[in-house]
Order: sequence, then C-alpha cells, then structure tokens
Amino acid sequence: MDIDDIVSLPVEELAALQEDVNKWRIETNQWKGIVESALEIRFGQRARGVRSSCGKITGTVHFDDGPVTITANLPKRVKWDQQKLASITETIRNEWGEDPAQYVKTELKVSETAYTSWPDVIRKLFEPARTLETGKPSYRIELKEGR
Repeated sequence: MDIDDIVSLPVEELAALQEDVNKWRIETNQWKGIVESALEIRFGQRARGVRSSCGKITGTVHFDDGPVTITANLPKRVKWDQQKLASITETIRNEWGEDPAQYVKTELKVSETAYTSWPDVIRKLFEPARTLETGKPSYRIELKEGR
C-alpha cells in the first residue's frame, strides 16, 4: 500500500489503520526494549571489560563472538551543574580577570509560558530575539459516538 492508496481510503478505514499503526509502534517499542535488554545481559559485561582494558569508560568497542563482530557503544552524556558553572565564570571574570567566554559557552533561554504571561512592554522588548518555529503536524481520527 502506497501513500496514494492510504489517502484515498474511507475515513473509517484510515482511522482503523492509524489505530493499527499505533498498536504496532507500541508492540515494536516493547520488543525493542526486550531485545536491547537481552543484548545488555549477553554482551554488557564483556563490553565493559573491553572498554576497561582500553582505559575507556564510555565510547565504542568491538569484539568477536563466534562468527560475528559485536560493536558496543556506550554514549557519553555529560551534565553540568548550572549554578556551579555560574560561580566558576564569576571567579574567572572577577578573580582571574579573564573572559569566561573563552571557556564556557553561554545559552540564554526564555520559558514560553513565562513569555506569554509577561506585560506587553516586556514582551515587546524580547520580540526581536524570538523566532517561532513549528514542529511536525499530527492528526488523530476518532469515530463519533454511535457510528
């Protein structure tokens, strides 16, 4: 079935197809979780050992298991304490006389909920810095009661 076939389906069949796809997605995600857990149980300890022997905590390692090569990746996810970073940048600026921008990238964010509740005069000040982008549209078809 291609997109033209789907577009021309009666709306009731389109609703049923959408429901089926949602069920398949849920089932696929459940199976994905099961398979990923099985892979971790089977290869996790070995991957950690190979990483350790390479002096690594994270990253990609390769090892053989019979006729196949296993590629095991453990991504690095670093989180920085924002309050501590603010304190550090002040130390760099005030005590060392250096520009913290040489060491730290600063990103300012504005809560959209806060922005929409501000007085007009404040919102107008921020408007030139605000760009509205949209996400991917979504649609849900629900059959009306009694049909």
